[in-house]
Amino acid sequence: MSAKTNANLKFSRRDFLKLGVAGTAAVTLAGSRLIKDIKDISVSEAAAALYIEAYPTSPLILSPFYDELPIPKALAPIAKSEVDTWSSPPGSGSGQQNSLSNERHQLWPTDPKVGCEDPIVYKINLQVSTHKFTTSQVLPINSSGKPTASFDASGQTYAAGTVRTLPASTIYGFNGTFPGPRINAEYGKPALVRFVNNLDENPDNLDRQDFGAPDWSFLTHLHNAHTAPESDGNPNYTMNYGPKTHGYLPGTWCDNLYLNWPAGGDDREKQSFFWFHDHRMDHTGSNVYKGMVGLYPIYDPKDGKDMGDERQGLRLPGVRTDNEDGSFDVEYDIPLAFYDCALDDGVTMHSDVHDGKGEYPDAGNPRKHPEWWGKTFFRHFPNHGFVGDIFTVNGTAYPVLEVKRRKYRMRFLDASISRIYEFKLMSSTSGPKASKDLGYSGSELHGQYRIPDGQQCMKFVQIASDGGLLPLALTRDSFELWPAKRREFIIDFTKYMDGTPTKKGDVIYLTNVMKMPDGRIWSNSSRFSPDPNYKVPVLKIVIGDDAPDDSVIPDPRQLLRALPPVPSNWQSLMNNRLIFEVQRGSAGGEIEWLINGTPFDPSLPTMSLKNPAGKRPFAQQKVGSFNLWEIRNGGGGWVHPFHLHMEEHQVMMRNGKVVYPKPDKGHPDDGSREDLINLDGSESVIVYRGFRDFVGPYVAHCHNLAHEDHAMMFGWEIIP
Repeated sequence: MSAKTNANLKFSRRDFLKLGVAGTAAVTLAGSRLIKDIKDISVSEAAAALYIEAYPTSPLILSPFYDELPIPKALAPIAKSEVDTWSSPPGSGSGQQNSLSNERHQLWPTDPKVGCEDPIVYKINLQVSTHKFTTSQVLPINSSGKPTASFDASGQTYAAGTVRTLPASTIYGFNGTFPGPRINAEYGKPALVRFVNNLDENPDNLDRQDFGAPDWSFLTHLHNAHTAPESDGNPNYTMNYGPKTHGYLPGTWCDNLYLNWPAGGDDREKQSFFWFHDHRMDHTGSNVYKGMVGLYPIYDPKDGKDMGDERQGLRLPGVRTDNEDGSFDVEYDIPLAFYDCALDDGVTMHSDVHDGKGEYPDAGNPRKHPEWWGKTFFRHFPNHGFVGDIFTVNGTAYPVLEVKRRKYRMRFLDASISRIYEFKLMSSTSGPKASKDLGYSGSELHGQYRIPDGQQCMKFVQIASDGGLLPLALTRDSFELWPAKRREFIIDFTKYMDGTPTKKGDVIYLTNVMKMPDGRIWSNSSRFSPDPNYKVPVLKIVIGDDAPDDSVIPDPRQLLRALPPVPSNWQSLMNNRLIFEVQRGSAGGEIEWLINGTPFDPSLPTMSLKNPAGKRPFAQQKVGSFNLWEIRNGGGGWVHPFHLHMEEHQVMMRNGKVVYPKPDKGHPDDGSREDLINLDGSESVIVYRGFRDFVGPYVAHCHNLAHEDHAMMFGWEIIP
């Protein structure tokens, strides 16, 4: 099926949501040729059409912690001599922002307001490719942990107990890799990335399976850079400007301009770790799960403060090498992208509301897919969010990292669809044991391995959150990592937390201690009902040789980066604050996720709930203004990682209690700037944020991507 055919599908996802349970089920079942008339639908059929919650049990990886952790090298920029030969080179003129020639960049780096040179240019192709999560052989098992039959693409069946090699999964990747490229950026040096859509090209005739945007479009968001709307990669812009549809279709390109310039030109607004990912309307989750993830650490060379050189500034771990191609790498500074996945068992039914829309006709759903055994499995429309049972780091399941006996900077990113993690550093005498061999079954098999005798052995020193450097470093036993959140730590691998020195060959496990059986909420964590038996090793760290180390761990009283000021009379803004409540829809069940009772509508900004002043203003802010926004969790037993595009915020209140400047103990990162609010169940959070430098449409949404893709997003805009 062509992308053009898929692009002309009769119903959008939002149309389906408007139909309610029975109506949606009717079209779903009719599209699947199971019924002829809506009156034929029973309640059970409607539920089955929408709420299939069966997930495969992934085959057991038999040799975990063998594959080396991949650490992406910095992407090289395109030489100016080559850029000058492009038929449509980047520029500040009208029509130069995309291949449709209908938009321009709102603010070019040479504008006196920014005061920089022309941008460094990169080029990234969106490509159909393949990826393997492990080189290990695997044992197919069922949900009881027992050996089971498996299959291959030729139709052959393998008896239970047969050890197999995993096939490669099909991905849509930035430059065809997962994770995609790493761009090492610097403040004061703008970057322009030309994203080119080649997803219509499939020379190896790879099976695209039944997820990923059906029209093969993309929309790249640099999360959470301070960018103009045309470069932000948000659907509130692209549905009204530029492509004027869900994303950029095959054969088109767009130039995303990242000024690498802090909001308002204020150094206190500088950040330190972005990531770029797909944001195509209605298929963000499936495109991200299919591989559209890239890394973007950003350094601050001003006065050498944080430039990747541990001999200067704050002396954070990092040894910088400037490469001849214009890029630079920083040793001992490691990004870690966490992503959970499920692999098809060949016997789980593929049935989804999207099949009724005709999005994936080649799949022939609803049916089972034994030919996809061992490849990534995805469900677009899960009632309880999407979590996988295999945990990966930088695209590799249960990797191993050998470190020198010195300090490291580690940048943590949760690139998962719904899963939240809580990490500890643990030692284990007996090492990992397969969960199935410990008698576990069902969701207790998530993570595949445990370290029953695991004990905390080291602490983390946190230096940054998603908003950049903290005011003061924090020493932590563990930390939570919610979807899209970033956290940065210094880990000293020369000694344990009791002061005992490490030695070559010692092993430490980065361990997840948060049990999350589905995408709704964790069942156990350190904050809520810890389970002492749930200790899932994710990364094996092996101590190697000594190495020179000029870095230092900041004194807890040392100022790393001052917070931007908040006016002393900020509470005077309370009466006129904007209020947004995330909630389930009334259509029935949990098929729709709303904000202030309405699904995302890119045709106009949403309206606030009535504030204490008795007003319901539109979500519009004047450029250069500041305001209080309240985000409420409407309940239902869910937690929501809620993301606000464009500028970072400062949390001021949680559940009616002032937490600025002293944060709540359960959310210590609230003491820093953030771009994502961790909303616990039925919680209300009030934030203070700015709206500077650009005008135009943006979005805010839940970063549980199953929620975002099913309407839990709202449009807002900055006006002149």
